[in-house]
Amino acid sequence: MILACLGQRQILKLGVHLNPQKKQFFDMKTRTLLMSSLFAAAVAFAQTPEKTKSAPASANFPPIGDIHAHVCGIHFYSGDMARQIIAEHYCSHLSDEVLQCVLYDSNKPGARLIGVEYIVSAKIFESLPPEEKKLWHSHNYEVKSGVLTAPGMADAAEKDLMKALIGTYGKTWHMWQVDRGDKLPLGIPQLMMAFTADGQAKANIIADRDKLYGSTAAKKMARADIADAKHDPGADGWQKGAAVQLDLKTVQATVQ
Repeated sequence: MILACLGQRQILKLGVHLNPQKKQFFDMKTRTLLMSSLFAAAVAFAQTPEKTKSAPASANFPPIGDIHAHVCGIHFYSGDMARQIIAEHYCSHLSDEVLQCVLYDSNKPGARLIGVEYIVSAKIFESLPPEEKKLWHSHNYEVKSGVLTAPGMADAAEKDLMKALIGTYGKTWHMWQVDRGDKLPLGIPQLMMAFTADGQAKANIIADRDKLYGSTAAKKMARADIADAKHDPGADGWQKGAAVQLDLKTVQATVQ
């Protein structure tokens, strides 16, 4: 399934020409004027009629055109399972063993891009060093429980997709903490994890997701015959009581 909605925005380009012989930073006045011009252009663009914002029919955005799958899951913040969020994944294949997904907070126009997820095969995951594995989560329970779904896909096709995903592993970063009401992507990226057992997902979160895409319980029953995947103990590190999360620090800048 191709996601084309992201191709409906025209990119604004602000040209800045500098003397190549003068490799110097903008002075404060120049930077102020530059930012003012950019802001004014953005405001003018926002007020332009929608029909003039659309990209021409011949517009081509290859990386966006590579997106072919939409799946919806529920993530929680590594180290804080109380913070759970529904994430819409729009994914493309880099190879037979690597997928990359952009994550949004809804499936509607104007949705906020909140993060990214990388998905790899069991073969690739097993080759990773132990410290790297701590950043990844398994997908076995997400598939078997019905928590992971492929909106709009026929039941048989969705089941085939879940059979392919059940043995994979994901590495997910959220940059926009919309669950706490942030109006901008503030702070540092947050490592996210996925559920591994019944009772972990909040009932109200499951209910919200069911309103969008149908019964999680029904999907669980339909997938009962999907064989469990072998689980690498290096994934889902939070289960061992030591969740991984980023920390912000200041380092000495190196000036060339």
